[in-house]
Amino acid sequence: AKPRGKQDWLLEPHSIWYPRTTGIWQTVWLEQVDKTYIAKLKWTPIFETFEIGCEVFAGGQIQPDMFVEVKIWHGEHLLADDHYKLLGGEANRKIALSDPGIDDSRNELLWSPERPTLLDAEVTLRCGDRVVDRIRSYTALRSFAINRDRLMLNGRPYQLRLVLDQGYWPESFLTGPSDEHLKRDVELAKLMGFNGVRKHQKIEDPRYLYWADKLGLLVWEEMPSAYRFSPRAITRMVREWTEAIERDYSHPCIIVWVAFNESWGVPNLTLTQAHRNAVEALYHLTRTLDATRPVIGNDGWEASATDILGIHDYDCDPEKVKARYEVTDPVRTLFDQRRPGGRILTLDGFPHRGQPIVLTEFGGIAFDTKGEPEEGTWGYSRSTTADGFHNLYRSLLKVVNETFMFAGFCYTQFADTFQEANGLLNADRTPKLPFDVISAATRNAALPPAKDEDNDKEERGPDPA
Repeated sequence: AKPRGKQDWLLEPHSIWYPRTTGIWQTVWLEQVDKTYIAKLKWTPIFETFEIGCEVFAGGQIQPDMFVEVKIWHGEHLLADDHYKLLGGEANRKIALSDPGIDDSRNELLWSPERPTLLDAEVTLRCGDRVVDRIRSYTALRSFAINRDRLMLNGRPYQLRLVLDQGYWPESFLTGPSDEHLKRDVELAKLMGFNGVRKHQKIEDPRYLYWADKLGLLVWEEMPSAYRFSPRAITRMVREWTEAIERDYSHPCIIVWVAFNESWGVPNLTLTQAHRNAVEALYHLTRTLDATRPVIGNDGWEASATDILGIHDYDCDPEKVKARYEVTDPVRTLFDQRRPGGRILTLDGFPHRGQPIVLTEFGGIAFDTKGEPEEGTWGYSRSTTADGFHNLYRSLLKVVNETFMFAGFCYTQFADTFQEANGLLNADRTPKLPFDVISAATRNAALPPAKDEDNDKEERGPDPA
């Protein structure tokens, strides 16, 4: 009944579940502050009016003559210099930025994976003339929204190319071995042609989110599931999910919240009203805590309350995948008749209402670059040669890139993880194919020209040492 994600409830890992992690597994710090201090910041981009919402929360002993100063820069250019009275320990204002009104100039201020523009900020807490606390932060101007069946980044249709990322390391499990490892994972996802990751069943370290903000990588944040349904399990989940949303709200890289995955923790959605209530409640709670991002109630199948319809389908025959999703009447043939994963896609009473459809899990091709796979490793399909692995990956990605029904996709998966050998990278983050070859297939682009053996060192990725 704990939110445990992919950590196994058995002593030894089995199937798709991994070894347990215990103790402190994310960043912890101790900071000395004044009797009054800035306890929390909350940034909200308001793309439509070219504004940044800024909420400052003070902690400790609040005095009546306290106010905050907020400055925001784009490079050397000062965009805002505002002063706000602190009322009840809070200051909540919308900061207007200078809107040039011309697309080229506007784009320079907008954050995207292709141009991850961050705006530097400084927030100062004053009591009269005395500086009580000062912190440096950053924000970004961007929007992620839905327009009928398309996903919109900064007001324009945007096709998602995500990779499923478990966020495990063989030497340290859920804990990033170092900040450089977290940064490198962001770089590797982009190097393989993806514009985002679906962090699977893990609330990731804030330093990973920092690098995703800075380097330009979209992130779907997903609540780790419990596996037994009970009031205690749901109470724990609501508490931890609320804390995660509050902690990560201001990261521009996060574009979607996912409350449940594949009915884990709510296994009887088709039969039990309480299970359906839990999904709907978490969906509406999340939308209440953050009205700026789309929310998925239950990803993969058996959808009810959701802004995006996510489908999990591990059929590795490209022709079958093409035939299944290139249909003229998807409401009847896909949602009423066919059942990827053996599950109905939407629950009774929740027909598809035109939401964007994203293939949020597919692929899972196992390939061991060392030859014979280790005993106990597996994938949803298997290739025994590099050419076979490349051809199957490229064929699958061509189909999902060209299927108009999909507003995006998420390939399984980023790296081999314990017994799952279906990563594009080995567990040590070395690539199973050259990075430019993977990237071309991911983007459904032409193959890169062949390189001389002496000049391809960079394509081989990081040294395992």
